[in-house]
Amino acid sequence: MIEFNARVRAIPEYPAADTYELGGELVKLASNESPFAPHPQVLEAIERQAHTLNRYPDPSASLLRSRLAERFEVPAAHVSVGNGSCEILLAAAQAMLEPGAEIVYAWPAFSMYPTLAALTGARAIEVPLNERQEHDLEAMAREVTAATRIVLVCNPNNPTATALPIGRIDDFVASLPRHVCVILDEAYVEFSTLQDPDESLPLLERHPNLVLLRTFSKVYGLCGLRAGYALAGNAEFRRGVDLVRQPFSVNTLAQAAAAEALLHQDEVATRVERTAIERLYVEEELAARGVATTDSQANFSWVDLGGRDEREVMRGLGTRGVIVRAGSALGSEGHIRVTYGTRAENDRFLRALDEALAEAPAT
Repeated sequence: MIEFNARVRAIPEYPAADTYELGGELVKLASNESPFAPHPQVLEAIERQAHTLNRYPDPSASLLRSRLAERFEVPAAHVSVGNGSCEILLAAAQAMLEPGAEIVYAWPAFSMYPTLAALTGARAIEVPLNERQEHDLEAMAREVTAATRIVLVCNPNNPTATALPIGRIDDFVASLPRHVCVILDEAYVEFSTLQDPDESLPLLERHPNLVLLRTFSKVYGLCGLRAGYALAGNAEFRRGVDLVRQPFSVNTLAQAAAAEALLHQDEVATRVERTAIERLYVEEELAARGVATTDSQANFSWVDLGGRDEREVMRGLGTRGVIVRAGSALGSEGHIRVTYGTRAENDRFLRALDEALAEAPAT
């Protein structure tokens, strides 16, 4: 029997969504995916590149990085791209963390964060969210020491869907020592009503230790191709993460799709508007049922089950063909995280939830 090292044994398993063998159509509301297919011209860009797959992709993703630099008015040398934002997180951890170093993040937050410390032997410091299920920035700042290398802020936060105004983030970063790399994970920023997605960009000029982390998986609807990016306050971040990850990590089709998707910001606005309509609809329907949620600034709701047995609710939804994410897998038992789908999908979720709640006993 092969034996793995202690770091590998310490890495928590990523809580992927469950699937079920059903005869009918499955409603997938577990992974915060977009219900909308990629823009037609994005699909055309993919088709144009399909005949080149006998060649390796551009290792520097030059077209994609140049379009990101143009879109956000930052130097191309400050732009990193990755196989989803997860790869950039993992590379940042490998580049900056080691035994004796520390990483600070709120909890519950993105499920990948605990992996970063386990992978590198660093010490993870998890700071509980406040009573509103938001990041407690003051408490996080108190945990920063000379050993802290990375501070993670997920805004809007996954899984709780809450967000803080960018002014508070600005003050928080300013309060920290410059040796600390602050990664502001903005995977859902396009959906937030608290800020324009461009509002955080000026922070990069004020804080050279800041990194904005974003993805094409959510609002652009490119989960299946895996493309993420980071905008950094200096060029050192890109150089560091590129050193530790495999070459050619962003495939040719992902580069082409993401570069084309950036040209269609009108489509982004339409998707955000449609998602906001469904967010309002779902949360009003849940409120009418007496089911509490946080103030969502994302494309999903964090639903408090009000003392109902989470496992029974998940079972009840699953047997009705509706897949959501269990709160226990995301750091807070007694909740579910449900992505907004189409109106038909959302209505099916609400009907299934009514029946599942009626069946689930209180704990």
